[in-house]
Amino acid sequence: MKQSLTGNIKIGFLAIVTLLVNACSNDHTLSNLDATVFVRHKGADMPAYIKGNANEKIFLITLHGGPGGLGLGFRGNAFNQIEDNYGVVYFDQRGSGMSQGNYSEDDVTIDLMAEDVLALVKVIKRMYGNDSRFFLLGHSWGGALGPATLLKEQSEFLGWINVDGSHNPKDLYFEYIRNFERVAEAQIELGNSVPFWESVYDELDKVDRTTVSLEDFNRLNILAFDAEDSLKKDDFINGSENGNLKVSDYNILTFIWNLLKIQSILDDDIIGELSFTEQLSEITIPSLILWGRYDMVVPEFYAQQAFDNLGASDKKLVFFERSGHSPMFTEPNRFADEVLQFINQNK
Repeated sequence: MKQSLTGNIKIGFLAIVTLLVNACSNDHTLSNLDATVFVRHKGADMPAYIKGNANEKIFLITLHGGPGGLGLGFRGNAFNQIEDNYGVVYFDQRGSGMSQGNYSEDDVTIDLMAEDVLALVKVIKRMYGNDSRFFLLGHSWGGALGPATLLKEQSEFLGWINVDGSHNPKDLYFEYIRNFERVAEAQIELGNSVPFWESVYDELDKVDRTTVSLEDFNRLNILAFDAEDSLKKDDFINGSENGNLKVSDYNILTFIWNLLKIQSILDDDIIGELSFTEQLSEITIPSLILWGRYDMVVPEFYAQQAFDNLGASDKKLVFFERSGHSPMFTEPNRFADEVLQFINQNK
């Protein structure tokens, strides 16, 4: 499925491929960016959608969830507000969204995907100047890829924003079990959707409580999203606002192929294996941790663990009391305020 691309501009080991809409770096265009570029790096061509107001040459690079999510999936009310003030880079990671490439278990690792992010930084500098400055934001799986990137080269970034990020997938399986038990007990006591929460106990009885099982992990992951739907139905947390992502932005067949391919390669290396907890102390740039209090997908335990272990002297933890896994869609105005305040203070 790899697409042939021409007119490449070589930059060391990578190339910028096609600056599509409004991609010149004249100052008068930077206030209303709508550019698409492809980063070519080690067997992959990965699109980055650059939007917003980059008059100050400040860019927020976003790392989506998954593995296998969508860069533009972040767009909506919160990111519209961020785009009004700064440039936002929505990146389709290797094996995700509209990325092209021929991937195998031998050549796709989180280490390589971190190199991809740093390659993207070089592309943006080539486009808009070496004086361009960057913040990094990761959501869910992006909360693992973010630390992997920062541990390679954090000096490229002015700050790190962790949104319900899975920096420690290794222990997520067992935290799912603990969190389901805790929340189920509380919701039953409140009288909320009692049949559903009782069924959660039935599901927990089916999983192995001593050994990580990928099959059981997937069952618990699906149950986590169902649990958030139940919390929304009971008006315990907010429903999600619709984002700006349009079906026409993506080829659905390419997206599905990428999703299935990248997950089949990475899941075994992530679930029960990957953890950055002990290395977070090496990340010393200013850090903002934003978390839905009722995140069932990456439970709130990980918010405190990230905060406690980050080596930054300037760090802040914010809980969204009416949110689950995606506070950018459930409390968008507050989310935008927190991100903009953090960028304003650290730019």
